Amino acid sequence: MSKDKEQRQQSFRGDLIGALLWFIARMISLTVRLQTKNADIMREFEKDGKGAILITWHGRTMVPANYFRNRGYWALISLSRDGDIQNRIFKLFGFHTIRGSTGRGGVKAVLQMAKKVREGGILSYAPDGPRGPSHKVQEGTIFLAERCGCPVIPLGFSANPRKLLKSWDKYLIPKFFAKGAMVLGEPIFVPPNMTDEQKQEIALKIEEAINQAEEEAERMVGILPAD
Repeated sequence: MSKDKEQRQQSFRGDLIGALLWFIARMISLTVRLQTKNADIMREFEKDGKGAILITWHGRTMVPANYFRNRGYWALISLSRDGDIQNRIFKLFGFHTIRGSTGRGGVKAVLQMAKKVREGGILSYAPDGPRGPSHKVQEGTIFLAERCGCPVIPLGFSANPRKLLKSWDKYLIPKFFAKGAMVLGEPIFVPPNMTDEQKQEIALKIEEAINQAEEEAERMVGILPAD
């Protein structure tokens, strides 16, 4: 088999798997009884043409991706084979995509993304992806926010009942007709020309904001924090 033919077959399989996973995610998301808090803030950014960075943890992306579908948002997708499938899924949800990573050799993609956000685009991605560590904001996120000069919007999501996969990100899949909650926190502005210590502090601030939004979403669906 020629290399070109093999690549075409791999691309076809990736598209097929991506379309199937998108369909499953779409069907599940349609049945979720979703409550939202502060979600309208994104309409204000869209209306005013102001750029923003909307972020949530890698394991909580399914229902938010469906909620914000077909709004012309941008998604940063890794260059891995899994990223090929994810790229297909996000395109079917109506996102524009740029391939790369904020943490692993993705400087070119980050600069492209910064340009789109400065032009008024809205970027949505997981700051702990594509391989973790889970619930940790990677250094590239701070670099991106500095370059953009736009606010970071933390998002937390939860659902009950749900399935947590045995993956590094404990990916959450709501069960059909689950109760869901999505909470957006206050915008966080990242100042330019920070010291390394200040960058670490702002990364922790963003992590805490996403975690707080997620904890509130957990309470909204009846999941109490562990003792």
